[in-house]
Amino acid sequence: MKKFYLDKGFLKPRIATQIKDCLTRGGVICYPTDSVYGIGCDIFQRRAIEKIHWIKKLKKNKLLSFICSDIKQMNEYVIISNQTFKLIKRLLPGPYTFILSATTLVPKIMLTKRRTVGVRIPDNDICLEIVKYLGNPLITASALSTDEIYSDPDEIENEIGANLDILLDAGVIPYQQSTVVDLTGNEPQIIREGIGDSSYFSR
Repeated sequence: MKKFYLDKGFLKPRIATQIKDCLTRGGVICYPTDSVYGIGCDIFQRRAIEKIHWIKKLKKNKLLSFICSDIKQMNEYVIISNQTFKLIKRLLPGPYTFILSATTLVPKIMLTKRRTVGVRIPDNDICLEIVKYLGNPLITASALSTDEIYSDPDEIENEIGANLDILLDAGVIPYQQSTVVDLTGNEPQIIREGIGDSSYFSR
């Protein structure tokens, strides 16, 4: 495992290139987001997705969300109505996970029976830069086991480092959940309360 220390939240091109090469080869990385450290891989690397399920001890039917670099890329992978666009444009980047209907670009391993997916654009320059370099979405799963949350990169290295290819150390990130909102119906439905302001969905 390679460990990179991030200087003031800046991702150097040399490191970004190594991360891209790692992901396109099916590697699994750990990186900071605006709410927690995430474990991720290229959305098109099925074996890497399965490895994340194994690392986190998840059942195979447990779905993972993915990160897009911006709304333009997001629009390629999920269906966004005009009303939804106005809402997410106001809130993203931010600590939200939105459930939306998927387009045909999303791999089947990522889909529910209703063909919906969870998608994020975190307010964190590091993970957004990773997605831009990669050129397609990045799987995101919180860096935790079934019974413990890891917010310290040293803990992450000790506990699951042997199963990672790259760890990006941005210091301690206190664990906070994103707010999960289902936007597939006529009205937004809050699935999980988190640090994202949910009052936007009750107006």
